[in-house]
Amino acid sequence: MKTRLLLALAGLAIGFALPTYAQQTNTPNPKLRELFVSTFQTLAGALNKNDAAAVAGCFTQDAFLLTRYGRFSGRQAIERYYAEVFKEVQSSNNLISIDEDSPHTLGMAGDELLGTGTWSQTIKGQHGSTQVKGSWSAINIREGDDWKIRMLTTNVTSAPAPIALPAPRSSSQ
Repeated sequence: MKTRLLLALAGLAIGFALPTYAQQTNTPNPKLRELFVSTFQTLAGALNKNDAAAVAGCFTQDAFLLTRYGRFSGRQAIERYYAEVFKEVQSSNNLISIDEDSPHTLGMAGDELLGTGTWSQTIKGQHGSTQVKGSWSAINIREGDDWKIRMLTTNVTSAPAPIALPAPRSSSQ
């Protein structure tokens, strides 16, 4: 009788402990978060310098960029897009905020991260300047010792003042 009772109590304790142990928290790994943040700080710096090559350097060779102006596939297409944008407008005050619970690890290898956040920037063109802001989501992957953006999707949540932006062409690598 005592053996059955002990086994029942042990089973009950394990039954309560395992679900608690298996629960994932929304707290990201601090080291991975630091690396993720660093990638987007580099991107914001390149945008502030209006440097299309440096912006594209934040992406993988086979990256995807989805903006309100189109879908761009590959680092070269992303660089061409930003080169055209920077001919028409100057970008400054780029702030990229990462949600508190980002990034999340994808897969089992730990070399893919999913993150979300918000962004804002000032764009100045021929007809003045305006503040624009929105949200983003990204998948970053490890390339050697570096982390690069594999996919970045952005949206605009503020209505920007009309500024003549180039009509970029969606292209493949």
